[in-house]
Amino acid sequence: MTQPPPPPPHQPPQGGGFGPSQPQPPQPPTPPSGPGQAPQPGYGYPQQPGGAPQTPPPAAPSTPPAGPPPQQPGYGFPQTPPQPQPGYGFPQTPPQPQPGYGFPQTPPQPQPGYGYPAQPGPYGQPTPPGAPQQPGYGYQQPTMPMQPQAAGPGGGRKINAQLAIIVAAVVAIALIIGGGVWYAGSSDDGGKDDTATSSGGKGGGGGTEEKGGDGGTSAGGTEKTPSDPASKVLFQVPMPAVSKDNSTVVVSGSWLTDKVYAKSGIAEVVGYDPAKGTKKWTIKLDGPVCATTRHVTDDNKTAIIYQPAMPTKAERSHGCSQIAVLDLDAGKKIWTKTAGDQPISFDNITISADTVAVGSSDGGVAFAVADGATRWSPKATDTCYDAGYGGGEKLVAVRKCGTYKARELHIQTIDPTNGKVISEYKMAKGIEYAGIVSTNPLVVSADIGDSAGDGSGISDFFSIDNKTGKLLTRISAPGEQFAASCDNITKTEECSGLAVGDNRLYIPTEEHESGGKTSTRVNEVVAFDLTTGKQTGQRADSGDDYTITPLRMDGGNVIAYKRPPYDKGGQIVSIDGGSFKQTTLLENPATEAVRDVESSMSPEYAELIYSQGHLYMSQVYASELTSSDEKEYLAIGFGAGG
Repeated sequence: MTQPPPPPPHQPPQGGGFGPSQPQPPQPPTPPSGPGQAPQPGYGYPQQPGGAPQTPPPAAPSTPPAGPPPQQPGYGFPQTPPQPQPGYGFPQTPPQPQPGYGFPQTPPQPQPGYGYPAQPGPYGQPTPPGAPQQPGYGYQQPTMPMQPQAAGPGGGRKINAQLAIIVAAVVAIALIIGGGVWYAGSSDDGGKDDTATSSGGKGGGGGTEEKGGDGGTSAGGTEKTPSDPASKVLFQVPMPAVSKDNSTVVVSGSWLTDKVYAKSGIAEVVGYDPAKGTKKWTIKLDGPVCATTRHVTDDNKTAIIYQPAMPTKAERSHGCSQIAVLDLDAGKKIWTKTAGDQPISFDNITISADTVAVGSSDGGVAFAVADGATRWSPKATDTCYDAGYGGGEKLVAVRKCGTYKARELHIQTIDPTNGKVISEYKMAKGIEYAGIVSTNPLVVSADIGDSAGDGSGISDFFSIDNKTGKLLTRISAPGEQFAASCDNITKTEECSGLAVGDNRLYIPTEEHESGGKTSTRVNEVVAFDLTTGKQTGQRADSGDDYTITPLRMDGGNVIAYKRPPYDKGGQIVSIDGGSFKQTTLLENPATEAVRDVESSMSPEYAELIYSQGHLYMSQVYASELTSSDEKEYLAIGFGAGG
């Protein structure tokens, strides 16, 4: 899977803080910079928290006897797995005689073509009702029920006594229904749909498509098809000057409402006219932005984390301790908060309903959007802590229990007003990090045993029932075949290159040779059913030398960006969720000057927002220019012609 730039690490807070202390494993060496490498941390980057150790690779399984290689399935398919071998996550059994490498020695059978439904593996099939789950990654391990603990005002989130009794009563049932625990009596109310389009993370001719139209609305979505999709440049925002003391600064975060396009700059957030690019307002900050959320409230408020001061040569980072809520329409900072006797340095932030939730290796804290009142916070005696949250329609916590190398992650759907647990799914021990891809439906990503092999943070997806906590299915997504990424380590919900909706997971394949008469590179968007884990058989082709990447859902349709070849402009297309027919909504100019700017903002490394004929692309890092003749841009806006 394509790897975006790693998130900038940050230093832990000076002094105390609160929450369980985590072991400090050795850190891997920093890879050297070079062409295609992500920018390396410099001044203005927060430093890596001590409480987020890196997961070491598991012990390699024993090598099977050599034999002729099997016939491989078509490119883009999950590979048909061999029978599970004893090793990490599986019960130990006496070794059995093995056939030739990977498969029995039989004549190879024809395999389906690229992008078509794969044969489900042992974890890709739903479990029959009443059948016990097999131990392994992502499945519940037998555990003792949690003991009831009281939680005073402002205390850490605890399961109350009534819930503990229910847990004890249903432990046996929980093991049967797939690792979920359903907390009876809990409210299932979540946050409302976001009313503004936003981007807190990163996020081509060809295929079956329609160009232009009569201005009608695509089935299942609200995006209108323009009569002329050819776009023009609306505005460009120059890259802000970066001082030598702060050679690289985080400028992540962009949002779009019906009144403003807002973009983070260096220690500020600026609102621009969505059509003209003129400044409407500026919110000054004391230091650089650390983390943002793509979610906004119904009245267009969002939240950010930033440093309390600008980094200097003497103090490279001041920690990411400042939490603020911004009114995007008014251009005002509503409030700023910190947490802890010694301010905690937070890793991630999100919004659900009227709650701002922030997570860290010291635990999670939540505030009311309106006035900043604390809704919950960790205690020093907590044995588990909220490492991060996913927001939007529901609020989901990634709660870490246990010690490094014996970690157990609890994926909890919680009430955003008080932190009460609605449902919980316990992942298998040994999985150190998980990312929240979507909260409704609930989809979680993980890199099991660092098996993705490409730093994308994804080897598998887990589809979980929000109401019961039951695992619906596990979807294998090998890194060499699929191109999406999640920053599971610190950002929790910062996933890019995929979309979830209509009970489907939409992900792109890696680029590959087209196999046609001419040597071209192509890829596809394919769909997985979130109940069965199987591919649906649908695919949307990129077209020759384009690369197609999902951005978000539009009702039952998928909005995707097509990165162009060197001599064309990029495109926004709508993929019909039923027929998978593509409709071109926007096509950018193919002039050299525009292509240069657009190519510098690839969806793997930049923020892309599309809404109603307008596309906004922006950078997430600002760096010192190496030449006075260089022209770089923080953001660019495009608008369709008709």
